[in-house]
Amino acid sequence: MGSILRVNQDSPSKEVLREAAATLAFGGVVVMPTDSVYGIGCAATPDNPGHLRIFDIKRRERTQTLPWLIADFEDLTRYAAGVPDAALELAMQFWPGALTLVVTASDAVPQEYRGADGTIALRMPDSNLVRELSRLTGAPLATTSANTHGEAAATSGSSVEARIVEEADLTLDAGPAPVGVASTIVSLAERRPKVLREGAIPAHRIIKIVGV
Repeated sequence: MGSILRVNQDSPSKEVLREAAATLAFGGVVVMPTDSVYGIGCAATPDNPGHLRIFDIKRRERTQTLPWLIADFEDLTRYAAGVPDAALELAMQFWPGALTLVVTASDAVPQEYRGADGTIALRMPDSNLVRELSRLTGAPLATTSANTHGEAAATSGSSVEARIVEEADLTLDAGPAPVGVASTIVSLAERRPKVLREGAIPAHRIIKIVGV
């Protein structure tokens, strides 16, 4: 059974960061809070065994891809190829926050993490905990919502399914997620931006900035 640690998302302790980062660095799977909902993730490094374990724990098809949680604005230009102006505008407006941007992946993204169309989904969450874990691990965190595929996303540590806690290596419990709603997803991989999922950020706010 995976262990559980209490954590403060805004001011995580060095001890918790150290243990979680070590778990991620050694190919482990961690359930973690974000500003939106709870996620289950691993370090987005090549040939990481934790990557495929996430699909098995979530009971989700391995043909799908996992979004990346990144630490800093510079990561957008590192992992996206030819960042569109619209992506920069949205990132400046809503990051850190509950907005996921789907962009064409750069050469820095391993093939195993790319979508079939060569894209990668990136988000810089409003969570000091998650961003610091990414920095300490030296890689983005490949993460999806911490729930069985098709079930409601967990919005607090106590609402994460017991099975998922048991099968993950470590669960970080920070109580209720501040937003409690999944991120809004916008694709910028084609010429015109497209809202793929309306979540915490209303679609009209996206349209106001870049149009769709």
